[in-house]
Amino acid sequence: MRRSLTLVFFLVAATLGGCSEGILDPKGPIAVAERQILFNSLGIMLAIVIPTILATLGVAYWFRASNKRARYLPDFTYSGRLEVLVWSIPLMTVILVGGVAWVGAHDLDPRKAISTTAKPVTVQVVSLDWKWLFIYPEQGIASVNHLVVPAGVPISFALTSSGVMNSFFVPQLGSQIYTMAGMTTHLQLQADNPGTYRGLSAQFSGDGFADMRFAVDAVPGQRFEQWVASTRGSGPTLDARSYADLEKPSEAVTPFTYRDVAPNLFDSVVMSEVQVDDPVRRICLASERAQQ
Repeated sequence: MRRSLTLVFFLVAATLGGCSEGILDPKGPIAVAERQILFNSLGIMLAIVIPTILATLGVAYWFRASNKRARYLPDFTYSGRLEVLVWSIPLMTVILVGGVAWVGAHDLDPRKAISTTAKPVTVQVVSLDWKWLFIYPEQGIASVNHLVVPAGVPISFALTSSGVMNSFFVPQLGSQIYTMAGMTTHLQLQADNPGTYRGLSAQFSGDGFADMRFAVDAVPGQRFEQWVASTRGSGPTLDARSYADLEKPSEAVTPFTYRDVAPNLFDSVVMSEVQVDDPVRRICLASERAQQ
């Protein structure tokens, strides 16, 4: 028995050891809140699952063939009390888990600003085949497959796709969100402490999907300003022509930066996929602009 418990302990420890750099190791307020929702949901379900498993084992043990004290009722058909018990427990579980998910979904609305006194940094994200383009409109620079953000400051993302639908996800910061051509989605994230976090695509998008990853460097505010200044001093300019070259499919792209970005390039990328003759698309675009 002792050896079995020891084995179970080491198996659990080995399993949890793989949870680093993931959703169970949050580094921002959004990821922390999402983990709490997972734990709350897990606790509610375990409160039902564990007693059910124990009851199943208990019934099997009590009604074993060798137990002469067990009452055999072959004519039993209905019990109102038993029906209430059988249906009330799963109903209560659904209500509790659904309530936790409903409240959490509203509290963690991707467009909802993070409560802080710091001014958010805006980053425009374009998913390409098979790389990520990050545009800093306020700083006038851009980077590919490398996202640098100031620690302790909210990051306001505006995201779109150059073609197929994709999914932007930084597990330790929280909330994956889809990128779609001709549309702009929004996401608010924050890294509480300096560090390097793993970013990835969570939506299969073709041959180069496996290499569609990027590093997120959260740095102190002063180092972020230094990075912006150094980026402005070197590299090519991101304009319509260079964007057309970047848009061509490529795999395992080494991170690099652009020292300057053409005005309204992100809006041009979004509008290039919008069918203006489509009334439904036009209404969606007008609604999105009104929300902005």
